[in-house]
Amino acid sequence: MTPASEDVQTASFREVVAVFARIGVLSFGGPAGQIALMHRIVVDEKRWLPEERYLHALNYCMLLPGPEAQQLATYVGWLLHGVRGGLVAGTLFFLPGFALIVVLAALYAALGDAAFVEPLFMGLKAAVLAIVVQALWRMAGRSLKGPVAATLAMAAFVALFVFGVAFPVVVLSAGLAGFFFMRRPVSAAGTIAHPRGWRKRGLGTAATLAVWAAIWLLPLLVLAPFAELQTLRAIFGFFVRVALSSFGGAYAVLTYVAQEAVSTYHWLTPAEMMDGLALAETTPGPLVLVLCFVGFLASSAAPFSGAPMISGIAGAIVTAWAIFVPSFLFIFAGAPYVEDLRRSAALTGALAGIGAAIVGVIANLSLWFALHVLFGSVDRVELFSLPPLMRAGLTVPEWSSLALGPLAISIAGIVALFRFRVGVLPLLAAASLAGLAIGSLL
Repeated sequence: MTPASEDVQTASFREVVAVFARIGVLSFGGPAGQIALMHRIVVDEKRWLPEERYLHALNYCMLLPGPEAQQLATYVGWLLHGVRGGLVAGTLFFLPGFALIVVLAALYAALGDAAFVEPLFMGLKAAVLAIVVQALWRMAGRSLKGPVAATLAMAAFVALFVFGVAFPVVVLSAGLAGFFFMRRPVSAAGTIAHPRGWRKRGLGTAATLAVWAAIWLLPLLVLAPFAELQTLRAIFGFFVRVALSSFGGAYAVLTYVAQEAVSTYHWLTPAEMMDGLALAETTPGPLVLVLCFVGFLASSAAPFSGAPMISGIAGAIVTAWAIFVPSFLFIFAGAPYVEDLRRSAALTGALAGIGAAIVGVIANLSLWFALHVLFGSVDRVELFSLPPLMRAGLTVPEWSSLALGPLAISIAGIVALFRFRVGVLPLLAAASLAGLAIGSLL
């Protein structure tokens, strides 16, 4: 299908496959970095979607439980080539990172150490920080039109960074404000028809929900007859519940998973959980891939047929199935309705409010990412507390732990992007080489 917009280019299915395979390999930096990278490639470089459509999809994905960046990739693929485009884009977005985290989990289980990957990815994370800064700058310039939008973005940032307000509360409050204060006339310009294969509502939506719910829960039927696979069933059941409650992305759910996996199920130790998080933060793909690390260690510790590695891989697979398959359900069932919202001035205003708040959300994630890339030690300092409703604090770095290598690479990356308009691949390649060089000197 061809978007009806003057400056939007047509994407062949083969191009979608190639581009999202590349995005999957390069998607470092957590949700902020991944959304920034996708924006740069899909909107700025390829011009497959106009800015408005990309942000409209992002606003919806931010409302869903689960990995928002993978859901956004699925939505973009669906817009470009229907269900098969969504399947390919959503799967390729996390598949390279999943394969790598399984390999690293196997090495970790054998070696008991995660430090072997740190020099390799240090430069890449610093480069991703530069990409995040550029994307945040562009997104703010295009989304924050007017004092209401700017106020909502700032309020969202302060609510998250200072007061630790729950993510759904921030997003829903912004949507309510946008509903009342950001309504605007709806233009038919740039409208993109529903992808091929989309059917009328009613039976079509019900069938989509039924099919994808059945696919999602299929491992329960496969594992049920085998008593020796009890651990795999427990892993899958636990992460199904996590998938339905993980609003606000990986950062919001990791504390709960760490507590349950360590204290309740005793699948791994606190040190192993922290090492898994470090591995996931230094590899491409959604940060929730750390859950596949948990599934690997949990299953390999109680192996079936006396094969720890095969058991670990099976544990990682059922974890990924539980976490990522719901994204396809949410997008394929909900995206047609979300597209129709573009015709309602009131609901478009609500999504515009959410979009303004998302700038603040991404600013918060970007600052969190920057602090952890540039500093070796970061602490939360409490300012004041009014229990049980309000607790204010700041995330403050230990200045003596500033890492000069990543700082230099990030500054060089920002200059390269803003001044010389360097592409993503050359930037990441140069940064990775710089990181390896710096690592060899330390």
